[in-house]
Amino acid sequence: MSQIAELLNKLDLSNKDIAVFTEALTHRSYINEIKDTNLSHNERLEFLGDAVLELAVTKFLFKTYPDQNEGTLTSFRAALVKTESLALEAKKLDLGLYILMSKGEEATGGRQRPYILANTMEAIIGAIYLTNGFEAAESFILDKICYKIDAIVSERSDLDAKSRLQELAQERVKITPVYKLLSASGPDHNKVFTMGIYIGDNLFGSGEGKSKQEAEQVAAQEAINSWEDLQSKYYKN
Repeated sequence: MSQIAELLNKLDLSNKDIAVFTEALTHRSYINEIKDTNLSHNERLEFLGDAVLELAVTKFLFKTYPDQNEGTLTSFRAALVKTESLALEAKKLDLGLYILMSKGEEATGGRQRPYILANTMEAIIGAIYLTNGFEAAESFILDKICYKIDAIVSERSDLDAKSRLQELAQERVKITPVYKLLSASGPDHNKVFTMGIYIGDNLFGSGEGKSKQEAEQVAAQEAINSWEDLQSKYYKN
């Protein structure tokens, strides 16, 4: 059994169209490396999956929280579909093992890179929608992504990470965080930005995203997660 067929059995899909799911699992770097014009990378399916994901999550939240306003529902949705959330679920499915990517991308940790895993998760959703229909894609999204909403609501982890970090930094060390661009890679239509967050002269976290703003949020969350260790390291007093 091929690796991709193995994954489809794990996903328990009725229509296991190997070609569509192969495309969903093909990173652009793989096409560039093997130079096979008969293969397609997964960015179109990612585009489709992103739209299906947003609709399914919006529908779920609209029904689940009839008394919440638009702003709160938007915040909940952002927490469910953000890069870190999708990457975490992709890791649980071991999607990184199945992605077709170049040797160079793999050598630099591509199979564990959050934005690649999140993009692949969206492409898989797009493939499920194409091959099995919206109900199957919606069922997958509810099962693999929306289940975490209770924890998000109870902990209010949907709140903006940059705002939470700024409050934390000003309260603990009286310094406002500064974000700096560390790198930008990829074609103009699919750039990946890496942003670093500095407290004083010290790097407290970094993050990748499709925009600088998204990368800053990832970096801020990383800084929050590591705050106690980093504060004791750099600001012992």
